[in-house]
Amino acid sequence: MKKVGNINQPLSAVIASLGHTDRLAIADAGLPIPLEVQRIDLALKPGVPGFLETVETVLTELQVEGAILAEEMVDGNPDVYKDLREMLGETPIETVPHERFKELTRSARAVVRTGEFTPYANVILVAGVDRP
Repeated sequence: MKKVGNINQPLSAVIASLGHTDRLAIADAGLPIPLEVQRIDLALKPGVPGFLETVETVLTELQVEGAILAEEMVDGNPDVYKDLREMLGETPIETVPHERFKELTRSARAVVRTGEFTPYANVILVAGVDRP
């Protein structure tokens, strides 16, 4: 059994399968997920698991070279935006209108659904290359 980090099997499998520039979306409970995209549903009840704790866990395993989020998050959910910005450090962040963000989820390898109920708590992570 895996000792540390993410212990969700479908999430571990998709992270391990990502190549350079592949995308992984992490979403709140309400984001519509395209039928053709793999859904990894972690939601148990409102708030569990939370968006930020899910992002934090994924970042322990995924090398990220960029992130995309809805521009509405900046004003519509400033606390989550601030915390996400801190988690991502120097990673470049692109903001797009929420409707465009939803379209971009079609290009994700998977969408991870959390129990988050705050508005616009969604991000698309762009996989990078780990250079030890």
